[in-house]
Amino acid sequence: MIQPVILQIDTGIAVVEIDYPPVNALSHAVRTGLQDCVARARADDTVRAIVICGTGRTFVAGADIREFGQTPREPFLPDLINQIEATPVPVVAALHGTVLGGGLELAMGAHYRVALDGTAFGLPEVKLGLLPGAGGTQRLPRLIPAAKALAMITTGTPIKSAEALTLGLIDHVDTGTDARAAGIAFARDLVAQAKPVRMTSAMPCTPVDSDTLDATRVKLAKSARGQIAPQSCVDAVQGAIDLPFAEGLAQERALFRDLLDSDQRAAMIHAFFAERQVGKLPELTGVTPRDVAFVGVVGGGTMGAGIATSCLLAGLNVTLIERDQDTANRARTTVAALLAGAVKRGKLAQEAHDTILAERFATQTDYSALSRADLVVEAVFESAEVKRDVFTQLDAVCKPGAILASNTSYLDVNDIAAMTTRPGDVVGLHFFSPAHVMKLLEVVVADETTPDVIATGFALAKRLGKVAVRSGVCEGFIGNRLLTQYRKAADGAVLAGASPFAVDRAMVRFGLAMGPYAVSDLAGLDIGWATRKRLAPMRDPREVYATFSDQLCELGRFGRKTGRGFYLHDGGESTPDPEVEDIVAADRAAKGITPREVSDQEIVDRYMAAMVNEAARVVEEGIALRPLDVDVTLLNGYGFPRWRGGPMHYADTVGLDKVLSDIEKFALEDDFLWQPAPLLKRLIAEGRTFADLNS
Repeated sequence: MIQPVILQIDTGIAVVEIDYPPVNALSHAVRTGLQDCVARARADDTVRAIVICGTGRTFVAGADIREFGQTPREPFLPDLINQIEATPVPVVAALHGTVLGGGLELAMGAHYRVALDGTAFGLPEVKLGLLPGAGGTQRLPRLIPAAKALAMITTGTPIKSAEALTLGLIDHVDTGTDARAAGIAFARDLVAQAKPVRMTSAMPCTPVDSDTLDATRVKLAKSARGQIAPQSCVDAVQGAIDLPFAEGLAQERALFRDLLDSDQRAAMIHAFFAERQVGKLPELTGVTPRDVAFVGVVGGGTMGAGIATSCLLAGLNVTLIERDQDTANRARTTVAALLAGAVKRGKLAQEAHDTILAERFATQTDYSALSRADLVVEAVFESAEVKRDVFTQLDAVCKPGAILASNTSYLDVNDIAAMTTRPGDVVGLHFFSPAHVMKLLEVVVADETTPDVIATGFALAKRLGKVAVRSGVCEGFIGNRLLTQYRKAADGAVLAGASPFAVDRAMVRFGLAMGPYAVSDLAGLDIGWATRKRLAPMRDPREVYATFSDQLCELGRFGRKTGRGFYLHDGGESTPDPEVEDIVAADRAAKGITPREVSDQEIVDRYMAAMVNEAARVVEEGIALRPLDVDVTLLNGYGFPRWRGGPMHYADTVGLDKVLSDIEKFALEDDFLWQPAPLLKRLIAEGRTFADLNS
């Protein structure tokens, strides 16, 4: 059996090497191996120093995610690190790759740290609803300024080796490529100079005044609204400052256990695993994606420019097609501005920016410029006739095997595929605005889309740094179909008596970045209006249809783009428009509705019940393969709070019977909108949850 940790002793230096691919995670086997090897090294009288290092591409990238949810087994990581720190000879951690979470906590338990140039260091536990639970909150503020430690721990943001050296987290940066050799050389120097053991736990904590701690709490209350883990991190770091090490460590463990038992931790772990599971599709097993190096984009508006920028930043060559030279020039200016923004944020070097514009990006007005494109994304106006013209021209000029993708938000991808002579090569690639920023990409699979085209969509998403979700074909696919329903529920709350602004405030308190009406103003009220007008002939007469949004559009009030929608927009400021209340009141009066008090909780219950109910239909129809696909969609494309895990996980947390009870209650007011999904009723009858369907 291959041992995950190996001990070698050479002329007084013991090397403890972790060899547990792919990322040397701190599994039970690794912890046991570390404990055994360090104990054997300590027992050898010839050993003058110990080096701990890792094989492969990284030192230790954190905990073993395969053990998440299992009962912990000894040796526990905090105890192991304490044992290593208590070693009577110097212990050197030789670091490379990504030193994250428990890996950094392990490194801080060593007496000295040497790292290869470019190594990353971080404590990202807060992103999983936790805090570092093996001494990280106690040792980090003893090695670096406590204010910086506080920032690293509460945000999970990593730093690189140069900054780590400046701060004092590590002792030396080696410009070579062999961390093991660098660690041994450093250890030999320590022995030669008779350097003593240096326990991090015995170091004083750098002081932080109470104002800094208070300011951090206030900042987190806004930036991490509703989350408990960041505030617990502050408590733990304050313990490091105020308490002796042993007491601070005990407090850290208590805080860690509280978070471990919390709904938020369960939600964020669910989100973590769901995003890793969402791309594992039976239909793609053994399927090789097509090669994509040259991408065409048709349409240079906000969406098309964002798609082009995203592809350029991922190293692809892009040609963008516009209808005339003036609009093509404007599109090039937009893309150049987006790339300049990436330079300003440090995401792109100036030299690379210049090369992209000079060599890898072109704008044209003739579709023949796409004759060699491997994949073309259409991003034109949401009109079947406009898209018919685009796809007819693409079908004529694109090479055999080129993928023709539509960025449509709502239209039938089967109809679009039928516009071509190659329906197997057609797929929906639904980007979200701004496309160079938003993480979600819905890969919409038409009836004849071939598996290798689907696989290419997922491969492209990975290259662009996005999360891909497979969707079947229906009105709005997964995300926008749900949006239509929960927006109707929000409208229902307004007709019942809530103001649009009260709905927005309630949903922000729930955890959304913005409420539905503020989002409409941001996106443009005319977008939803166009869809509603397109679907009006199919509207069921039994539907209670709120008209107040349409009335705003009829007045030319499209949101931020016109300075007025639900809100008044003056520069960067947005304030509720009092005239909206009058328009809503008129809508109520026309329907004979007497307004009543609607609580924040009722607003949330309506919103979530509508979302979950429609999501159950989406899963039952196979539009989304699993509930987790819905969760990943809402988390990455619609601002759903990550610490609630997604709507399906949220429903499991509050109880499916509670969701059904809400639906039945709201049905007394509107029995057309509020019809329970068969899947929801069936799961309750069987005593099952949405999570049971994820496997």
